[in-house]
Amino acid sequence: MTDPHLDVELHHRLGRIDLDVRLAVGRETLALIGPSGVGKSSVLRAIAGLLKPKRGRIVCDGRPLLDTQRRVDLPPEERRVGLVFQDGALFPHLSVAQNIAYGLRPRSGGRRERRARVAEILERFAIAPLADSRPTRISGGERQRVAIARAVATSPDVLLLDEPLSALDTVTKSHVAAELSRILTGLRLPTILVSHDFGDVAGLAERVAVMDAGRIVQTGTTAELLRAPASAFVAAFVGTNYFLGEARRAADTTVIDLDEGGRVVSDDAAVGRVAVVVQPWHVAIGDPAVASPDANALIGPITSVAPRGGTLRVAVASTPAITVDVAADAPVVAGLTVGAVVAATWPPALTRLVPPA
Repeated sequence: MTDPHLDVELHHRLGRIDLDVRLAVGRETLALIGPSGVGKSSVLRAIAGLLKPKRGRIVCDGRPLLDTQRRVDLPPEERRVGLVFQDGALFPHLSVAQNIAYGLRPRSGGRRERRARVAEILERFAIAPLADSRPTRISGGERQRVAIARAVATSPDVLLLDEPLSALDTVTKSHVAAELSRILTGLRLPTILVSHDFGDVAGLAERVAVMDAGRIVQTGTTAELLRAPASAFVAAFVGTNYFLGEARRAADTTVIDLDEGGRVVSDDAAVGRVAVVVQPWHVAIGDPAVASPDANALIGPITSVAPRGGTLRVAVASTPAITVDVAADAPVVAGLTVGAVVAATWPPALTRLVPPA
């Protein structure tokens, strides 16, 4: 990571949780993810100046935006922070060009300069053909692009995106995500993107911070979170399987007696308390009668089958329960019905062992 350009430290009471957050963000996109109600959007609001924390310090490129100890608290209009709300918050009675121009009005410069800046932004974000359209007459993806363009038009030092993809349908979401990735890569601003869906941000952010009950419980790249989640909470949130157990060596392998019952084998060497991590796409699903004796196997009934893009996510109520990703066009799909008893199998070589929380 490059040297941080945004440093955040916040302490604040939010209903029944205590917000206690420390973040350092360079010229990168950091995804802040977690379930609803853990304080993600409150972090964005505090950075933007819309929430005053009880205690805190926010510094952008050496410039204090907030320091409660020194009684520094710049108003939102002086923070140079671009905030894009979940619904875009575009003015429905203004055209796309007028929406972008709106944030430039209080700033220095004449009408001609503002007009030139709007034209530049319209071209940069490939929305010039929409200039005269009202937000209600354009698509959800186009509205999101306009909202980001409006935030960037003011040349912010920091960009904050609150659930930018959550209101979009599956097809639109994939297109907007690809476009958003291109935009953020080009901007190279310290950017924080809030989401409740790990899948939405996996390809957008250089790093991901997982929040729970007002605190960041793990930060890392997408690959790092999947490979070694710090807890069962993180594993569940990023969508990987996570089991706790006791490991012992047996010849050239490691045998793990799982807390919930059952036993699995790993090629990783370990002794004592461990967490077992198994990626859903590494697991095969099939008839228990023909499961390979050399593979790990968890047997139980299917409890749900949910489409996820080009795959199906299958939940199996084995002991312990396991999640499996199956290609939507795989031959086995025909037999994946709720209640069917199946074997979820995977080789010892794909059983990762990590330190438990």
